[in-house]
Amino acid sequence: MRQHGSSEPLSVTLPTEVDEKQSASLSEYLVTRGLYESQEEAGHRQDVLGKLDRLVKEWVREASAAHGYAEPFLSEVNAKIFTFGSYRLGVHGPGADIDTLCVGPRHLTRENDFFGLLYAKLVALDEVTELHAVPDAFTPVIKFSFAGISIDLLYARMLLPSIPEDLNISETAALRNVDRSDEQTIRSLNGCRVTDMILRLVPNIEHFRTVLRALKLWAKARGCYSNVMGFLGGVNWAILVARVCQLYPNACPSMLLSRFFGVYITWKWPLPVMLCEMEEVASLGLKVWDSRRNPGDSMHLMPIITPAYPSMNSSYNVTDSTLWLMCQEFKSSDDIISELLTSGRKSPDWSALFRPFPFFSSYKNYVLVEVAAGSVENHVKWEGWVQSRLRFLMANIQNYTMGSLMLHPWPFELKDGVREEASHFFFGMHRRPEAHRVKDFNLRGAVIEFKTKVQAWPGMTEDMTVAVKHMKQKDLPRFALPEAPPQPPPVPKSLKRRAETEADKEDARPQRALNSATELATLGGVMAKQQLQLLHPQKIPLVAPAPTLAPTGGCAGGAAAAASIQCNQLAGDAAVDELEAG
Repeated sequence: MRQHGSSEPLSVTLPTEVDEKQSASLSEYLVTRGLYESQEEAGHRQDVLGKLDRLVKEWVREASAAHGYAEPFLSEVNAKIFTFGSYRLGVHGPGADIDTLCVGPRHLTRENDFFGLLYAKLVALDEVTELHAVPDAFTPVIKFSFAGISIDLLYARMLLPSIPEDLNISETAALRNVDRSDEQTIRSLNGCRVTDMILRLVPNIEHFRTVLRALKLWAKARGCYSNVMGFLGGVNWAILVARVCQLYPNACPSMLLSRFFGVYITWKWPLPVMLCEMEEVASLGLKVWDSRRNPGDSMHLMPIITPAYPSMNSSYNVTDSTLWLMCQEFKSSDDIISELLTSGRKSPDWSALFRPFPFFSSYKNYVLVEVAAGSVENHVKWEGWVQSRLRFLMANIQNYTMGSLMLHPWPFELKDGVREEASHFFFGMHRRPEAHRVKDFNLRGAVIEFKTKVQAWPGMTEDMTVAVKHMKQKDLPRFALPEAPPQPPPVPKSLKRRAETEADKEDARPQRALNSATELATLGGVMAKQQLQLLHPQKIPLVAPAPTLAPTGGCAGGAAAAASIQCNQLAGDAAVDELEAG
């Protein structure tokens, strides 16, 4: 049995005819949802990337001349553009931005040359609009629109006099030409390296892409797509999907989508998800994620480890609340897709799986965070800072209520239609189903602590404000309640199967995820061996099955508590003290 990733497959079962037809219907559904760009837009993106590459080649020569270099060096010096993220993975949709990386030579700095001279060249271009530099971000970036295509441009400085056109940054050896103290360059390079590694580690790239497109659509519909808000972002979902593809190398997309939910409602978080064994290169000495040696790593709740050296946890923003919420979504969606696929229908009603989460009607109490500034430019900076700190508000409220009260962040900012320089973020308030019921909560301390942290930002100006308010569902502003789009019909409790003979029904029945003791035991063995490997430095092959799978932690332990969040479980029946409004 061929091994993909760090363990043997859970199953190499081939898809049935019905599985194949259900996969074809899934692909057709994704097309109807507008997830694929036209050939015309794809060509336009390539033209824009070509122009951007030519621009940085002009920039590297001009900047080198400004540093005192002369011919013939100026004719030979080079910089290069790489892509990563959804565009490089091949799962971007119409209007999506392109994550790009400019790799430059050792004499061109990020501070003066990238954010200075290159930024000035972008300003001078008529095709460039919405230009915004974020030099103090965790990974510094220039954001702009180039001929209508949104671009995020990072910079990596390599210790080379010029960047070869055939440079392969996917190879670990490329990191030998990087200043090890330049963490921003290492992080910037890691985006490209991780993307390329994911594509190398999946057994079937086209199946992986189809399932990842479906999962991204599902996560956005269910309000679980946002790294900054404590959920998961693009690279997180990509790694989770890739791991399921490794575990089921012969499965078609409909089978993989079903098994995705089956695997992750069983997964014992905080056991990390890894696509391959973590590499350690002593000669480079870069910090690698390791929960045994690094105390901070052991605190991560849902570690999803990047496959390229140096391996990092891509999901460190996940909170106790958002992990619990995602587990509930995995469980409820597993129930839905189970009913859809085991019906035997060759064209299931896929809209049932992708039904939007009714956030603004699911809770009796909400927290509103209003972020405003005196100008649009200041608001962009202020909003980015406050949004990056909202997870601390969630943690504060959970801590102040001894874990009884949790916040469900809605990962989309809302505008009131009046002030362009103001934005609003909403959180649904709910109790843990198993938490002790407390009559009253006083959350002022949690809010004050959050605002103190936010207002300590060195870049804050007098016109920047943040307000935190408690709102009941009946008092939600009109802009938070847009006219709901037509909803698909409810999922029937029993989906009738096509008229076939009993024998034909059995032959056509599609394969279900984790429906056998063998699959469950093998997955349990993978997790048990992986946990043993993390506890002991020596490498242990992750292949042996375990006799049983006892769900004790993470989704495996918590998902059974409640399949979905209902209004009668929420904090609305408690007297929640009014939060600070100022």
